[in-house]
Amino acid sequence: MNSLFIKGMDISFLDEIEQSGGQFYDGNTLMDGLELFQHKGTNSIRLRIWNNPSGGYCNLERTLALAKRIKDKGLHFLLDFHYSDEWADPAHQTKPKAWEGLGLQELNVAVYRYTAEVLLALKEQGTLPDMVQIGNEITPGMLWDEGKVDGEWDRDEQWEIFTRLVKSGIRAARDVYPEVQIMIHIDRGGDAVASQYFYDRFQQYGVEYDIIGLSFYPWWHGTLDDLRLNLEGLANKYDKDIIVVEIAYPWTLDAPEGFPLIVNDEAQLHPGYPATKDGQAQYIRDIVQLIREVPCGKGKGFYYWEPCWTPNKAEWSVGHANNWSNLTLVDYGGRVLPALEYLK
Repeated sequence: MNSLFIKGMDISFLDEIEQSGGQFYDGNTLMDGLELFQHKGTNSIRLRIWNNPSGGYCNLERTLALAKRIKDKGLHFLLDFHYSDEWADPAHQTKPKAWEGLGLQELNVAVYRYTAEVLLALKEQGTLPDMVQIGNEITPGMLWDEGKVDGEWDRDEQWEIFTRLVKSGIRAARDVYPEVQIMIHIDRGGDAVASQYFYDRFQQYGVEYDIIGLSFYPWWHGTLDDLRLNLEGLANKYDKDIIVVEIAYPWTLDAPEGFPLIVNDEAQLHPGYPATKDGQAQYIRDIVQLIREVPCGKGKGFYYWEPCWTPNKAEWSVGHANNWSNLTLVDYGGRVLPALEYLK
């Protein structure tokens, strides 16, 4: 990577928010959402892409439209391949319906072709991503059950299958765009043992990539000290740049009417950081400083997830109500919070 310290935002919901009438304000000034985040210091945008989502958002067509807006503003662009029609995370790595019933060789071909087709479409409109993720939070593997590696599936033969699938995606990305940066993203930001086990396995099977990506949410992944310990261990053991590719923190525990929240209890908070606007801002200051202090300059930045997902409609394309609206960088009415001002 170059010397850019990434101050990134995953705004994959922005398209749907705008289509449903959501608006954003800097004070009392109405602003385009993407322009607002750039104005406040954002220099990179992350988008997820799903193969054939039932809700219609985050597919190739909508990704092309958002990618054009991102690149027209001169922003760095990270594309996150889920290789699914829906969420891919440690609890769900469901293969696309169109790929059900494929044999292992056919599945590898499907990964290669799909990755290449997406990137060729982006290349054709002049909006290639600077960085791609081959899979999303793939600690337990991807494209289950073939590429599953957790629990009873944690066997050499399964890691061979899983890493071969990942290599198919990497090969396609580099065939289309040889200079693209490849990220391998897991969810264990506060778990040094599990993180090193995973990346040791990738080293064992010869997976060639550029960047380690981690998710870190304190209600799931531990303390900032846990994150610091893990980042230091990864920086010292592997010759890779590291990005904490998903972070968030609440600015309130008071839910908007009709929108239950994932983080809704003080017991879920990190000690020392209340769920207030100032508490959120202090948490962001501290986690960003922690990333900047990673040994050997290997801490290359972060992405905030999902900074603009305001509760402006009841049902979303993801199949449930917005349960993340107190973890944004704007309030329920779309107005900038102090944590976003800090980034600038």
